[in-house]
Amino acid sequence: MKNGNVESVRDWNLTKFQQFIRDAYGAKDARRGIDGTFMWFMSEVGELAEALRGQHKSEEVAKEFADVLAWLATLANIAGIDLNAAIEMKYGRGCPYCEKIPCLCSPTEKP
Repeated sequence: MKNGNVESVRDWNLTKFQQFIRDAYGAKDARRGIDGTFMWFMSEVGELAEALRGQHKSEEVAKEFADVLAWLATLANIAGIDLNAAIEMKYGRGCPYCEKIPCLCSPTEKP
């Protein structure tokens, strides 16, 4: 995926997306560090919240979701976390609490 040879985004999965973020922004992200990157992530979460509440066009909301996902991948990269492995570990057996799909936990419980 380096040097402008980006395959079709339609063929990406979470692992490929996280690698794209690492290839494209890894050096800048490492210089910024976890604290600075976390602040950018929170800023993007705020923009997503505003877009969801603000009657924005679907395309604008979708772009904010993409930004949040990109900054989450950036944080994971800096922290040395493989997002795909983390998701498998937490949700690979269904709901992390009741281990059912769909979740059978009480509606008053998280998740």
